Amino acid sequence: MEASVILPILKKKLAFLSGGKDRRSGLILTIPLCLEQTSMDELSVTLDYLLSIPSEKCKARGFTVIVDGRKSQWNVVKTVVLMLQNVVPAEVSLVCVVKPDEFWDKKVTHFCFWKEKDRLGFEVILVSANKLTRYIEPCQLTEDFGGSLTYDHMDWLNKRLVFEKFTKESTSLLDELALINNGSDKGTQQERERSVDLNFLPSVDPETVLQTGHELLSELQQRRFNGSDGGVSWSPMDDELLAQPQVMKLLDSLREQYTRYQEVCRQRSKRTQLEEVQQKVMQVVNWLEGPGSEQLRTQWGIGDSIRASQALQQKHEEIESQHSEWFAVYVELNQQIAALLNAGDEEDLVELKALQQQLSDVCYRQASQLEFRQNLLQAALEFHSVAQDLSQQLDGLLGMLCVDVAPADGASIQQTLKLLEEKLKSVDLGLQGLREKGQSLLDQISNQASWAYGKDVTIENKENVDHIQGVMEDMQLRKQRCEDMVDVRRLKMLQMVQLFKCEEDAAQAVEWLSELLDALLKTHIRLGDDAQETKVLLEKHRKFVDVAQSTYDYGRQLLQATVVLCQSLRCTSRSSGDTLPRLNRVWKQFTVTSEERVHRLETAVAFHSSAEKILQEFPEQPEAFNDMEQFDEIEAVGKSLLDRLTVPVVYPDGAECTGTLFSVDKLASGLTSVCATCELLKLLHFCVHQSTAP
Repeated sequence: MEASVILPILKKKLAFLSGGKDRRSGLILTIPLCLEQTSMDELSVTLDYLLSIPSEKCKARGFTVIVDGRKSQWNVVKTVVLMLQNVVPAEVSLVCVVKPDEFWDKKVTHFCFWKEKDRLGFEVILVSANKLTRYIEPCQLTEDFGGSLTYDHMDWLNKRLVFEKFTKESTSLLDELALINNGSDKGTQQERERSVDLNFLPSVDPETVLQTGHELLSELQQRRFNGSDGGVSWSPMDDELLAQPQVMKLLDSLREQYTRYQEVCRQRSKRTQLEEVQQKVMQVVNWLEGPGSEQLRTQWGIGDSIRASQALQQKHEEIESQHSEWFAVYVELNQQIAALLNAGDEEDLVELKALQQQLSDVCYRQASQLEFRQNLLQAALEFHSVAQDLSQQLDGLLGMLCVDVAPADGASIQQTLKLLEEKLKSVDLGLQGLREKGQSLLDQISNQASWAYGKDVTIENKENVDHIQGVMEDMQLRKQRCEDMVDVRRLKMLQMVQLFKCEEDAAQAVEWLSELLDALLKTHIRLGDDAQETKVLLEKHRKFVDVAQSTYDYGRQLLQATVVLCQSLRCTSRSSGDTLPRLNRVWKQFTVTSEERVHRLETAVAFHSSAEKILQEFPEQPEAFNDMEQFDEIEAVGKSLLDRLTVPVVYPDGAECTGTLFSVDKLASGLTSVCATCELLKLLHFCVHQSTAP
């Protein structure tokens, strides 16, 4: 098991070898439990890895396991102790469970580890952190348990990764070098050359591996030296854990095999230049016409997403990287062939020119195909990027449409509607860009060249074309659905704007009607000094009432509109519960007050008309004033009018009107006019009566 395979688990520090030892020189294995739930599977994997590091000799001394349960629950601690029986039963000599100072006391009585010693195979003790030094020296304990031993888990893990990587690479390199070197020792020259050709390049650079090994060895030796002088203590490994002898042995073997490998390379360099050129030319041609062409022939897809296109681009870059190595060889070979042509024999010129022409044709054709493929993948990536951006815009627009609109006023609705229109416009632009990218990509696919040499080869492009057209059609359908939803939402929001406007206008109508009522109470108080003036006032009052009636009708229509809009929007209108009663109440008050005003004016008109008629007839027909009934009738009308001017009007809700219209102090002109007319009539009546007396 390698640390790189279980690196995420090892980073959790579920268990570690601190480098400390117990009094029997056995290694100390620490299991720090935490508040979070510990995965038993991960802990088991960690223990398996840690126990695979020490040598058999070190394992034979046994382990002392410290289970730190101060931050964990008793059931977890018990599970970990029982798990040790299955993981390392024969290698554990003592398990120290570090408990909290005031915890578990009652629970421990239900499970005593000392009674289970025979079954477990090791001794388990419960101990506080400050008493752990009874069993282990303080210098062998880490700082978590009051000791002085320094342990850096990440430092140990990094060095362990370097060590394992070096071991793996060096072992693999040794096998490759041994295979190459052993092949060079075969009997015949032909066999040696064939073996060297097949195993010429190792998978890793020997110089790099050797340098890594020397650096690792130097680091281990330096850390070990510093630790022995009382400096910063190195990770838990001693000679067995660090495997320093193993590193030295691998370095020695690598140096030996690498020396032999260099010798093989030197022998290879002795081949004739012409044979080398011919062989390399055939290698380049065979690879480009074989594996290289096959790689391009099988890579015809464009991917169905950004990630897929990027993966194909990465794959294509790997293919280009492989081709670049061969193209570099081509440049070198072309220069060598040119030099050989200038200095070569006559009999070699035809063969060299044929090789040069064949090599150039193959390389140029392959380079053109690589460039076309790269441009196609770049266009596909741009297409999928635009498609993804458009999809996100459509998702955002759909999310906005799926949220119910509940604004507080019409301004917020207008703002939301503006944002909705902007998003829809952005979607339109995105879809237009997607169509342009898609059409450009389709054009490139339709113009795709043949992969073969002068032969018509059918390229499987139908799937790519169907995918591109499918994406564009799907985006068009999604956009159409969003547009339909936007139309519905726009209508709803416009209705809400109209609803708010109707409610505001209805409230304004109530205010206007209240102002008309206030004007009626405060300014419409004159009754006129004669019949003509009173009739003019009566006509003005009727026009005033018409204005109020129009205002009331307007408010009623607005409230009816709000009811219809609320039913359409399936919401509750504020006006139906507040504005309508207010409107009706003000209108009732205005109606009552207006009727009282009309009655007074009409009474005043009758009074002034009768009085004026008598006053006009007096000079011509004094005998007409002998009719006492006529005087009594006029006097009764005048008194009735005077009485009505002083009596308040009672509203339908029982309240009395307290406006200026019904204030006696403000009715001086009306009272004075009526009273003066009555007194004049009385005086005329008296004069007539005296003149006709016997």
